[in-house]
Amino acid sequence: MAKVQDRYLVVDPWRIVEDGFHPERSRVSESLFSLSNEHMGARGHFEEEYSGDTLIGCYLNGIYEEHYLKEPTTYKGISNRIAFMVNTVNWLYAHIELGGEALDLKRSQFSEFRRELDFRTGQVIREFTWTTKAGQRLKVAFSRFLSMKTKELGFQRISLTPLNFTAAIDVTLGLDFSVPHETYRQNFWKCPRSDAQADRWAIIGTSTGIKHKLFAGSRIMSAASIDGTPLKNAKFAGSRLTLNLVEGKEQHLDRVSVLYTTRDPKASVVDTWTRGVEMLDSLDQADYQSALQDNVDYWQDFWKKADISIDGDPEAQQGIRFCIFQMQQTYRGAVDGSNIGAKGLTGEAYNGNAFWDTETYCLPYYLFSNPKAARALIDFRLKTLPQAMERAKSLDCKGACYPIATTDGTESCTLWQHASLQFQPTTAVAYAIWHYVGVTGDVDFLYTEGVELLIPICRFLASRGDWSPRTHKFGYYAVMGPDEFQMMVNNNCYTNYMAKRTFTYATKVLADMDKAAPARKSELFKRLDCTAEEIAAWQNMADNMAIPVDPETGIFEQHEGFFDLPHLDVDAIPVTDFPLYHNWSYDRIYRNDMIKQPDVLMFMFLYNQSFSPAEKKANYDYYEPRCIHESSLSPSLHSIFAAELGLKDEAFNFFNFATRIDLDNYNRNTAEGIHITSIAAAWMNVVYGYGGMRSDGDMLVFNPTIPDRWKSYSFGIAYRDSIIRVDVSQESARLKVTEGAPIQALVRGRVREINEEGLTL
Repeated sequence: MAKVQDRYLVVDPWRIVEDGFHPERSRVSESLFSLSNEHMGARGHFEEEYSGDTLIGCYLNGIYEEHYLKEPTTYKGISNRIAFMVNTVNWLYAHIELGGEALDLKRSQFSEFRRELDFRTGQVIREFTWTTKAGQRLKVAFSRFLSMKTKELGFQRISLTPLNFTAAIDVTLGLDFSVPHETYRQNFWKCPRSDAQADRWAIIGTSTGIKHKLFAGSRIMSAASIDGTPLKNAKFAGSRLTLNLVEGKEQHLDRVSVLYTTRDPKASVVDTWTRGVEMLDSLDQADYQSALQDNVDYWQDFWKKADISIDGDPEAQQGIRFCIFQMQQTYRGAVDGSNIGAKGLTGEAYNGNAFWDTETYCLPYYLFSNPKAARALIDFRLKTLPQAMERAKSLDCKGACYPIATTDGTESCTLWQHASLQFQPTTAVAYAIWHYVGVTGDVDFLYTEGVELLIPICRFLASRGDWSPRTHKFGYYAVMGPDEFQMMVNNNCYTNYMAKRTFTYATKVLADMDKAAPARKSELFKRLDCTAEEIAAWQNMADNMAIPVDPETGIFEQHEGFFDLPHLDVDAIPVTDFPLYHNWSYDRIYRNDMIKQPDVLMFMFLYNQSFSPAEKKANYDYYEPRCIHESSLSPSLHSIFAAELGLKDEAFNFFNFATRIDLDNYNRNTAEGIHITSIAAAWMNVVYGYGGMRSDGDMLVFNPTIPDRWKSYSFGIAYRDSIIRVDVSQESARLKVTEGAPIQALVRGRVREINEEGLTL
């Protein structure tokens, strides 16, 4: 693997720490120090004005705009519209002047810079000592956090300690809607109403296209008397405050901000303003320390249940806790109708869109920590079923085709080779239903929402595929699988295999409903005009699905003709060529057998128990040397396979890559935002990789192993109504039910009971 670390953060088990400012990595740090509570997120940009390289980004889940290509396509089925998560209001805005000099770390003299993000509090603290041109030395500290208790609230503290002077200082705080959306280099907000007083201010923004309404309000919480002058302009509301500083005495300037929206473009300005002001008025007793304690309590309770502890590897410990922390920040089922963008709320890359990663990489984390949130992710697909059905029609197909990239359920990818050829989002939804029901046992969901999705999904798959006149096999032509370095191929093995399993599952579910829910099935068939003949046709397609495989080696051919492609030594590619999309001509990546991310190995992971150890080894040995890991989703999956196959060094190297992909900026693109879905895969890296857990069979499977350099590790999962604790050391492994009833599991090849007494291996 040609990629190398770019490490500059201090290693700490519960924090990320930047000791000394690294301006050349300013955007990387802004991504890493991002905060979110699912409702809203803020990059780790400076509060004060900074004339260096920065991306001021404050985003709200579900608040988006749209962009149409200047030249509309003349071809049917190619999307011309991009929906994107839009930059909103900078509620952290601060401008600080001392003796007529403005604080700007690009131009100002400063020392002792340090910032940290604490996973136990969700608080970011940044501090340094500013020396003005007049020789005044001021210790400055900025603190911020987003409330995990009340999702609309964000808190900010500015602490000022004069070290060698007594004087007044001017601090302007405000709400700034004028920040441009960097990707499109324009601002998407108009502000029809605002109000500013000395100690509180409010403003409402209406997005120019979709017409989302966003109320932003702030109020000062500091006890000290502060002189303030209200400030307003077209897209700004705030106040210029004067603080009298006394040498050696620290002063805090605290404020709480409200960001309120219904996420309904039809909501009126008046109603949104009224509700926002009510929330702001209710914060009379708001206090920074009390609100922070609420966050501490939230995270303390969370870590008791969700922590993964690693003894003997500080880098891995920091990395996995960072991953878990960011997953919980990004999504927890708190916002109705939300999904998980590829970058979460940490940057504008991928336009904030969700991909098939949600159902394949992210869902397992929630299945075993927060099943209600897992179901909510599937509910998003049900709510956007009408858009998926329209998408299928645009591709001259029946049923429902889920978009490769989406914010609002519509296709938001204008690259036809992806949007029109990739169907893994559609089969991923079916897989998510199968996986969710298998883990939770929620058959009520299956026979209500589940079948409402499975039938139109199968209809699309049936209409998009076709029969070979030579082999008389059913398959898919002119497609692109998960490996996006091969396009317009025939019978991509992943696409075909996932379709086969989708057909088989749907037909079984519908057959089971004859006994379990006959009235529901009758109503469903009548309403959807579904017949037994149609279901039988799906099963016939499954039974005769083309699955390209070499019978002698057991290696699945990624697609027809893949074995004939010229070979490329991926380890010979210079590290300076990454990311390849930025440095290689587009067609160059299609000329060889280099793959972007696992394709065959992906479906072998999703349905792991359906393949023999020999099949897994043969395919891993063939495809791993061909994978360049240009997708952040790739390393974890390879680590899981390597751990299962006993390849300890490979498993660990891939684990380290996956777990610290952002902390060490392996792909040189962390500046664009954190790889949220890769972070979810890092959780699987421990639980599925070293824990050896599998959840795709009739019962849970555990085959725990441990890297040589670790002393021990432990994790917990929620399964049905039980909590299972797994502790592994170099000497032994122990599985124990800490809450709930005993469970049956396949443990190292034997069916065993895991109960409150524990099972020692």
